Amino acid sequence: MKYAGVVVLFNPDKTVIENISSYIHDIDKLYIVDNSAVSNETMFSCFDRAIYLPNYKNLGIAAALNMGAKKALEDGYDFLLTMDQDSKFDDHGVEAMISCIEKMHPNSLNAVYSPFHKTALSENEVLKGISSPLVVMTSGNIIDLKAYENVGGFKDWMFIDCVDFDFCLNLRRHGYNIIQLNDVVLNHNLGDFEKRKLFGKTYLCDNHSAFRRYYIVRNSFYICDEYGKDYPAYCQAIMGDVRYGFFIVLMFEKHKLKKLTRMIKGLFDYYFVIKKKYLQKV
Repeated sequence: MKYAGVVVLFNPDKTVIENISSYIHDIDKLYIVDNSAVSNETMFSCFDRAIYLPNYKNLGIAAALNMGAKKALEDGYDFLLTMDQDSKFDDHGVEAMISCIEKMHPNSLNAVYSPFHKTALSENEVLKGISSPLVVMTSGNIIDLKAYENVGGFKDWMFIDCVDFDFCLNLRRHGYNIIQLNDVVLNHNLGDFEKRKLFGKTYLCDNHSAFRRYYIVRNSFYICDEYGKDYPAYCQAIMGDVRYGFFIVLMFEKHKLKKLTRMIKGLFDYYFVIKKKYLQKV
């Protein structure tokens, strides 16, 4: 079986070189898809198995992942490692994942193999062995490209946020499995998290931009309408996260008016644009 990878960039800094170095030598080829407005090709001249694909504008993470997947399929690869620019593996992480895939995959319906994501949200969590979560984040996954094709890949129009969750739920709807290899650790920086207190209770603030807040709200409503009957408990939790987002922006975060305005626009656009155009048609 042949393994390629894709990493999606947007205005990267030099830390991306260290991150890429943690996995590039375990795959045959890496497609570097850059959504930045300018070329960053010279940054990656040190990698002889990388192919740089600039977009010169931000097409979103979904479109960039699809670019990498389609290139991998054209080049005859069976599996694709999907990476964010801010993630890196512990030593031999991808090697360990590939070893597990080679043992587990033949004749299976496993579509996604994921590492354990070490983030600000999971800093106190310890898991071992193999588990099968309903959904996983995109970064660090190795996906079966046949399964990817069978479900139509990632949805370009979602742009960013919930893209990975939609992909996993779509795979599960088609009978595929999501496998998490908890002994493989991916260090994943989710952003500017901080803890705030109110009346003795601690709240975790993610401080997303107004741009991100828009897509979180818009795409969360899509997820719940599209998959609510199949996964009601998960969708109820997603709606809880949306309400929590409104609360922490109102109570704790800067640029409240700008963020709340964009969040309300996300809700409006979902009902009057996205729902009419895409629901039950993708």
